[in-house]
Amino acid sequence: MRSVTYSMGVSLDGYIVGPDGTFDWTVPGDDVFRFWIDEIRDVGVHLLGRRLYETMLYWETADQNASLDDAELEWAALWNPLPKVVFSTTLSAVQGNARLASGGLAEEIERLRAEPGEGDIAIGGATLAAEAAASDLIDEYRTVVYPVLVGGGIPFFPRNERRVDLELVETRTFSSRVVYLRYRVARQV
Repeated sequence: MRSVTYSMGVSLDGYIVGPDGTFDWTVPGDDVFRFWIDEIRDVGVHLLGRRLYETMLYWETADQNASLDDAELEWAALWNPLPKVVFSTTLSAVQGNARLASGGLAEEIERLRAEPGEGDIAIGGATLAAEAAASDLIDEYRTVVYPVLVGGGIPFFPRNERRVDLELVETRTFSSRVVYLRYRVARQV
């Protein structure tokens, strides 16, 4: 069965966006950007909330920008053809290789798991991830922790979440002092 993963950059105090609405502290260094490129190769479909979808729209035409370096071109070449499902109550249309979700998150994940396909089902966006976590749909939490305390904002983890036991699967420290932590949900059998 395909795994559902939730992976984003996060401050040390647990936020993906600061109280002022910015996330400029998540600009990746070369080694972290290379990591994101390698990670996206294992994704078969990406589920996004509206805000993250709108942020990532930049990449739909970024490859036309002559100032992009080789790594950015490689990211765009991987990201653009990747199937994306956007969950939004306000958008009526999406661009690129994306479609609007026709049902709820749980039924979309169930349908994707039942379809033949390779790669993880990745979730992006804290609101969407909180909904998936509340329904126990996330198999792995992957945090790229930046050495900054932002003091508030949008949390990576929902604050009213039930207890979830995790198993540490992988860690990595980058030259930019960023730390990657990958945890698998420890389910009782």
